[in-house]
Amino acid sequence: MKIEALDKFWADKSRYDLAEKRFYEGPQKIDGVTLDDGLQSELAKRLAQLEGEHKDLKTQVSLLNQLLTDTVKRLFAVESQLKLTNGESKQPEAEAKKPESNDDDDDVDLFGSESEEEDGEAARIREERLAAYAAKKAKKVQIIAKSNIILDVKPWDDETDLKVMETEIRKITQDGLLWGASKFVPVAFGIQKLSISCVVEDDKVSVDWLTEEIEKLEDFVQSVDIAAFNKI
Repeated sequence: MKIEALDKFWADKSRYDLAEKRFYEGPQKIDGVTLDDGLQSELAKRLAQLEGEHKDLKTQVSLLNQLLTDTVKRLFAVESQLKLTNGESKQPEAEAKKPESNDDDDDVDLFGSESEEEDGEAARIREERLAAYAAKKAKKVQIIAKSNIILDVKPWDDETDLKVMETEIRKITQDGLLWGASKFVPVAFGIQKLSISCVVEDDKVSVDWLTEEIEKLEDFVQSVDIAAFNKI
């Protein structure tokens, strides 16, 4: 029996060595709680889970900070654009016209003498002066009043096709209306507006008529604003 017990002891020696080691090292404790192998494994899993969650939270916070920074930059860009637009000088629709000099006409006697003593020579001179005056008036070039207008056309949302909207706007035609250059200007949150210029003859094209025609494109246009108005 003693030999059999001795053989069994040597077969389980590793277990006895582990038990002896634990006896001398004493039980492991955290905050007064004794940990065995099962508790240590569970604690390790919990710590690993917490570390993973902490890492995910740091990533999300970093993304939120980046999004906030981009949003602030866009707001500053929109504010700068609005200040630039509002700072543009707007000329009045009508300017005082300078009186034309009539110095050239002062020396023209349109009627001459109508007395009974008027002879043929005086009549001839009067007719020549009348003809010269009529010819001078005919040579004067008539000045056509024109205006250069920049319109800001805002779409409904960022899904509106601005190129199609511009094409539809340029289809608006009228005698005295000439479309000019255009560009897309960022507004906010990915939305852009169409800034388009045109030249109109004041006597033929009304600004109110033009804005109403553009606003009739209800599928594309939300509103139309006059960004600049200058007389030519």
